[in-house]
Amino acid sequence: MKRTLLAAAVLCAAVWAHAAEPVKIGFLVKQAEEPWFQDEWRYAEVAAKEKGFTLVKIGIPNGEKTMAAIDNLAAQKAQGFVICAPDVKLGKAIERAAKRNNLKVVSVDDRLVDGSGKPIESIPHMGISGYQIGKQVGEGLIAEIKARKWNMAEVGAIRVAYDQLPTGKERTTGAVDALKAAGFPAANIIDAPQAKTDTENAFNAANIALTKNAKFKYWVAVGLNDEAVLGAVRAAEGRGIKADSMIGIGIGGAKAAENELNKPQPTGFFGSVMISAREHGYQTSINLVNWISGKGAPPAEILTKGMLMTRANQAQVRKAMGQ
Repeated sequence: MKRTLLAAAVLCAAVWAHAAEPVKIGFLVKQAEEPWFQDEWRYAEVAAKEKGFTLVKIGIPNGEKTMAAIDNLAAQKAQGFVICAPDVKLGKAIERAAKRNNLKVVSVDDRLVDGSGKPIESIPHMGISGYQIGKQVGEGLIAEIKARKWNMAEVGAIRVAYDQLPTGKERTTGAVDALKAAGFPAANIIDAPQAKTDTENAFNAANIALTKNAKFKYWVAVGLNDEAVLGAVRAAEGRGIKADSMIGIGIGGAKAAENELNKPQPTGFFGSVMISAREHGYQTSINLVNWISGKGAPPAEILTKGMLMTRANQAQVRKAMGQ
């Protein structure tokens, strides 16, 4: 009887120790230097402090570093990770690495896909409806074009393009479709492919588009993020195109947009469709921790919404978005 009671006590202690084991997760992002990802990390840290789990932040600029980071998390005895991959086509490799290391995985921002380009349904995802947010950009541009009483025939539209990223293509396609639906001439829309999703590469791409299409009196610009549109605005400024002849609306609403919208004098960067870095950093982390803790897997897909933020309404938008 004593031996049975002792065994039961040891078993209970082991179960209790396992249950009380602290949760550790990774948060892996493709461009750690970008303000959006810095904000996601910051809000994930808030969640870690509030809920008492350990957060490991890792930048993963390429596939090799992605695989190394997953193995590194396993070596640190993490139980899962949130990821925005440098290439969504790494989806199956990431899934295999997670299973091999017994790690749960949630994707954020960019949805992971398999070899045929289909979303990997077994990996819960939090993102945005890229197409709908793109439409918000296009509709915002049309409203401002009309407010300035511009003749659309005299307006050129730069689509700073990064089509190899599905959400990037969805966003700019939504913007272009909204422009066309409002009667904007399709022939006036110029593609400007960027090599990377940063301001420098957007600047280079937009500069080429502006050089080849000097006939337009006015310009508007769209892109997958604030950095893309800022690049177009800087390129326009370099060619003497001032704020009264340029309307750029980005996507994100993070530091890049905040800095631009708070400059003493308005620039061609008119606004940004703000998306919630807080939800993408804070809530994905909590969803993953709850999953690890046995409280159920997150929904297969959560799509967050955006709000158009300009110099005129940024305080109200930031408050509404919990910033």
